[in-house]
Amino acid sequence: MPRVVHFEIHASDPQALKKFYESLFDWTFTQFGDMDYWTIETGKRDEIGINGGLILRQGSEPEDGQPVNAFVCTVGVGDLEATLEKALSLGAQMAVEKMQIPGVGWLAYIKDPDGNILGVMQPDM
Repeated sequence: MPRVVHFEIHASDPQALKKFYESLFDWTFTQFGDMDYWTIETGKRDEIGINGGLILRQGSEPEDGQPVNAFVCTVGVGDLEATLEKALSLGAQMAVEKMQIPGVGWLAYIKDPDGNILGVMQPDM
């Protein structure tokens, strides 16, 4: 059964938001390559929970109360193409086309029928 395996926090000012979450939750941030992306370690690997990422927000800051103010969760799947095909047949729309994340897997973003963004990832085997 597919499970949420990752979340992303979009940040207009990544350094300020990193400082906020480090201070609030003691999360650890590590820059991923030379990209404007940081992985987030939210706890020990043997504890229940998931880790995530912090990414530079593209575009302007969203309006208060709009759904895009939320974190983006990513669900791990065995077959990204089949999942995207099924999601689109159920009323989803593509938000970001499939892309390779080196050493991690293949990732795409869809909008559910209500416009919420969801990441779908097929991990490298």
